[in-house]
Amino acid sequence: MHLNKNIYSYFLILFSLIPVTIIVGSAVSVVNILLIDLSFIILIIYNKNFNFLKNKTIIYFFILYIYLIFNSLISIDYTEGVLRNLGFLRIIILFAAFNYFFQDEKFFKKVFKFWSIVIFIVLIDVFIESFTGKNILGFGELYGKRIVSFFKDEPIVGGFLNGFYLIIIGFLLNEFKNDKNYLTILLSIIFIISILLTGERSNTIRAALGISIFFMFYKNLDIKKKIIIYLSTIVLILILVFNLSYLNNRYFVQTDNLKNTLYFSLYESGYEVFKNNKLFGVGNKNYRVETCQEINKKDKYVCTTHPHQIYFEFLSEHGLIGTLIILSIFYKLIFSKILSTFREKNYIKIGSLTYLILVFLPIIPSGAFFTDHVLILFAINLAIFYASDKQLNIFKKIE
Repeated sequence: MHLNKNIYSYFLILFSLIPVTIIVGSAVSVVNILLIDLSFIILIIYNKNFNFLKNKTIIYFFILYIYLIFNSLISIDYTEGVLRNLGFLRIIILFAAFNYFFQDEKFFKKVFKFWSIVIFIVLIDVFIESFTGKNILGFGELYGKRIVSFFKDEPIVGGFLNGFYLIIIGFLLNEFKNDKNYLTILLSIIFIISILLTGERSNTIRAALGISIFFMFYKNLDIKKKIIIYLSTIVLILILVFNLSYLNNRYFVQTDNLKNTLYFSLYESGYEVFKNNKLFGVGNKNYRVETCQEINKKDKYVCTTHPHQIYFEFLSEHGLIGTLIILSIFYKLIFSKILSTFREKNYIKIGSLTYLILVFLPIIPSGAFFTDHVLILFAINLAIFYASDKQLNIFKKIE
């Protein structure tokens, strides 16, 4: 990869700003990604470098894209999901762009260093808001004691941190090797505590499982040290939860009777939609259309945007056939690489894979998969999973 200085700097800025644009808002994030995509397309056309389109990984992506277009055509109301489905193309191009630019080790190290600074600032801001009630910009009143940080009117900072902290930890472990691994482990615990403090229960579970899986395969610590770290973290979490009334309420009182919570009603609703549309579902983003229109109202339907769990979302909006197509493609892209990845010492790759696996946790509530916020975090981790490995990188592989 040979670029002149100005083009190199241009793309470096765009990639570095990805987490900042996510914080600013979905529209800004989409604009930034579109700039990366369009600029990358121009660069590829100029260099006449189209061989990557023959790569099996890209072919799997395009199969998924063709399916999503088909899904729009058979939706209850195609106008609801057509833009979301057609817009999936930007994710494919972003994936290719990550692979192209992350061939350059200096490039991705500069990006990760900037990302680390941004994530650390958010991390500190979460602690400030948890103790003062407001973040450094004065946000934090709309959701009571729920932490919003820089997201102002959305309690999604825990999900945001989840999307980046494992790859940041992986980068630091790769970068510093054995010299500062204990500092990195301490930072990992701080990440877990910060996500715990947000009050986002699902993301706290994912974060705790994520760091446990990650360090299970960290080869520079023996089993005894790992057990000590795990137990110390658990004790610290329990101390905080039992001593902070807000956390005690969020993690114990409000989850004491799960069968009566809204989530189980949503799951039941999602399953009911699936039963009434078994083969191809109601269509991407059409769950709301099916459950909220009076003409479609059924006893177990709950009127909301999505069933808040990835498998019920897939089944209700894509049916059995669509869900099998989606999960089969993600199996080839992600789950088929698990054993080989955990044998390695590429901790960026292990971090991104761990995040990707946890996206598909059963039962645990989740955001709608194909929304901008969730899909972009997923796409970033999937792209880095491939781009950080010389064998998987779609450009390295064909050279």
